[in-house]
Amino acid sequence: MAGVARVDITPERGVQVAGAVGLHRPAKYVADPIFARALVLTAGDEKLCIISADLTIITREYSDQVREWAGKLGFKRDAVMVHATQTHSAPGVGHFILSEEFDLPREFDWVKGSDLEYSAWAVERMKEAVKLADGSLEPVKLGFGSGIEGRMAHNRRAVTRDGSILMPGPRWTGPAGNTDILYMEGPIDPEVAVICLRDDSLRFPAIVVNYACHPVHVFPRPIISPDWPGALCDEIVGLYGDGCTPVVINGPCGNVNPWPPFDPDYVEDHREMGRVLSRTVGTVVENMDFADVSNLDCASETLALPIRDIDPEDLERARERIGEEPVPAWIDEPCRGVKGDWVMAAGLVDLDNLRGKSPTYDYEIQVFRVGDVAIVGLPGEPFVEGGLQIKLNSPTRCTVVAHDVNHYAGYLPIREAFERGGHETSTGNWSRFRPGALDTVVEKSTEVVRELFQDDGQGPRH
Repeated sequence: MAGVARVDITPERGVQVAGAVGLHRPAKYVADPIFARALVLTAGDEKLCIISADLTIITREYSDQVREWAGKLGFKRDAVMVHATQTHSAPGVGHFILSEEFDLPREFDWVKGSDLEYSAWAVERMKEAVKLADGSLEPVKLGFGSGIEGRMAHNRRAVTRDGSILMPGPRWTGPAGNTDILYMEGPIDPEVAVICLRDDSLRFPAIVVNYACHPVHVFPRPIISPDWPGALCDEIVGLYGDGCTPVVINGPCGNVNPWPPFDPDYVEDHREMGRVLSRTVGTVVENMDFADVSNLDCASETLALPIRDIDPEDLERARERIGEEPVPAWIDEPCRGVKGDWVMAAGLVDLDNLRGKSPTYDYEIQVFRVGDVAIVGLPGEPFVEGGLQIKLNSPTRCTVVAHDVNHYAGYLPIREAFERGGHETSTGNWSRFRPGALDTVVEKSTEVVRELFQDDGQGPRH
């Protein structure tokens, strides 16, 4: 049985649009509404729920509220997965640039990353989505398939001639390209994975699509938009009708953007990305087989990941910076932001305070089994290499990996990235773990997936 629901979580004007460090982005208008979508699956006594919300992030405090509330409907805590698509043109739910404990005047609360009034409201809307989905269960068959689309996503870490990293994009590539770039550091994941639920009338109540790419087409404008995940949902509804509720799950894309590094004629267009991906979805669905699903299961494991050491000299300079300017100053009269060096300094001081209370971070890995499909949920922004390795190690061909699940944990770069530096490795709440954390997460994720699939008697299905 399956039930699906969609509720509007579009904010009112003036709410801080998250996704940029130190940039004040009160929403000026809505380009496209944003939604929370809930999918409930049941088989026998087992119940699973996936919530996909058009948000930049969600912190543990707020996802826990949704997961614990779902217990009233009969869900185990481990059976509720809260995913943020990470569109950079929507609010965040919960503070993540700086922690709630960092003392700032209310005027600058947005620097921490979110609007807490909106956060509380959005959580209630997510609960409503779960309730509606749970109340709309109907018999379904499940199909799974995947296609390849390698033109819409690009590794965003360019290795330059001096060995450092820059992030190329449409606003700074230039007509002749950037000749400082030697090559891109890593891969992408071109797989478009599709989970399709078909009812007795051969209609599709829900289609789940998994693809890995930062939704940053509309960024950094102060505009509300679900970016490419929302555009993809619109295109799928166009294909299969209003009775279909698409659910997009964004994959590990900590180092993947939609910006081609070597195309000076590239034009931002999240709707075009939605159209291109939808064509792949349509082809996959046309060639899909459907079957009953009797086995649902879930499991989670929590790792104590060590928080990285902070260079004493860097920390001292950061404390001096904050001591000189305890409250950040606006960079200009229109109040478009605060100084980036102040935010970076505050991030170091804040992380050091949190590290003093606990030298490790509780990182929860969550895995669902839906028939032959494994859905792996990882907090934060793992690099794409992590998702690819989990797929490579998985005992089932049908493996979907989701990032930004249940709590925002920041970036999880590959080991080599720390040697070169770059945005994703700069120390703060957005990048808090020691090198090797991603390896640990991949290893444990593989163990959990294998445990869920070890007793089905069918063996590996590569």
